[in-house]
Amino acid sequence: MKDVNAELISIGDELLIGQVTNTNASWMAGELNKNGINVIRITTVSDSGDDIKEAIKQAEKRAEIILLTGGLGPTKDDITKQVLADYFNSKMVFHDPTFEQIKTIFAARNFKVTEVNKKQAEIPESCTPLFNAHGTAPGMWFEKGNLVLVSMPGVPFEMKSLVVDQVIPRLQSKYKLNFIFHKTIMTTGIGESMLAEIIDDWANKLPEYIKLAYLPQPGIVRLRLSASGKHKKKLEDEVKKHCRKLTTIIPEIIFGYDDISLEEVVGKQLLSSGLTLSTAESCTGGYIAHLITSIAGSSEYYNGSVISYSNKIKETQLDVNPVILDQEGAVSREVIEQMASGCRKHLSTDYCLATSGIAGPDGGSEDKPVGTVWIALATPDGVKSKLFHFGEHRGRNIRKSAIAALNMLREELKSHSNNEDKATS
Repeated sequence: MKDVNAELISIGDELLIGQVTNTNASWMAGELNKNGINVIRITTVSDSGDDIKEAIKQAEKRAEIILLTGGLGPTKDDITKQVLADYFNSKMVFHDPTFEQIKTIFAARNFKVTEVNKKQAEIPESCTPLFNAHGTAPGMWFEKGNLVLVSMPGVPFEMKSLVVDQVIPRLQSKYKLNFIFHKTIMTTGIGESMLAEIIDDWANKLPEYIKLAYLPQPGIVRLRLSASGKHKKKLEDEVKKHCRKLTTIIPEIIFGYDDISLEEVVGKQLLSSGLTLSTAESCTGGYIAHLITSIAGSSEYYNGSVISYSNKIKETQLDVNPVILDQEGAVSREVIEQMASGCRKHLSTDYCLATSGIAGPDGGSEDKPVGTVWIALATPDGVKSKLFHFGEHRGRNIRKSAIAALNMLREELKSHSNNEDKATS
């Protein structure tokens, strides 16, 4: 069965100048994809009649479904309705049910309906109006052969209601839709190119209807498997089978599935084992603490952090030896291990993660360039530490340091759990 393709067109100068973030398009793409509709392009255009018409004209060549958002307000810069009327060679007509909705909304707010507001009840005669329960501008459904074009308000909660309650059900009735199934494998500890080389043979053996995408971000590479076809369960079973094969190839770097965060995985490990954590952060400046506490319920296992950005705090709060600090420098194995041990003792936790490095863009040297980071993990059995070289971008260095630290803890907790299982078996 042939895929049904959709294009999304977002209208508004505010989107093009960066004044408003286009969250509508990403949300609609997700909803359409969940319902077996393949989004092949997202376009943003200005509040210009010519630009809107040209975007629709080009989209018609590629897709069966076109969804427009924006430009349906009551002011002069909202021109979408008239543009669509011209495009479909339709005259504007007054729609009484829409006007009743406008009057109801305005009465509830104790507002007077003006002539400008009344014009919102005018719609192209060739469209099927879609009742907007949350606003004054109706959605508009146009059909032209096998093409469907739907115009909706740009206000997110109005658009979402129309999509879920009316647009998706209508599309499901009109088209025979394939099922689309995605599975995301979350990995860390290895770069995209090296990972691709390791799993190349596995990737080449995927069937044609399962597509692999690499989605890298600082410290993490997501592997997304996407399958499309008529039989939902067959697709799911086949994708999961290939996921299981992958876990035998790279078991140590897979930390979860379907966009679960590393901090959530670590939190679940700590919670299930009844263990506690603290952090001593220098170059990450509290970012690890932020990630950990972004997870609901983290107070059950996370005691707190010492942000030891200065050497004085390292000495007074974490018991770092000032002589060692002077001899080795703050970015060193000796100092990071003392930071982790001192924080673990003072905050009374089972584990402590510590970071010290040169985030940049300044502060590097020939021996310790920007991106040099030491990470230590203090455990009940001692302290482990590791040196990393992340690069020159400050923001990425902080993010990569946090991910590497959490992964160090994840691996330790996994090993701890395996050892406990062996001891009780």
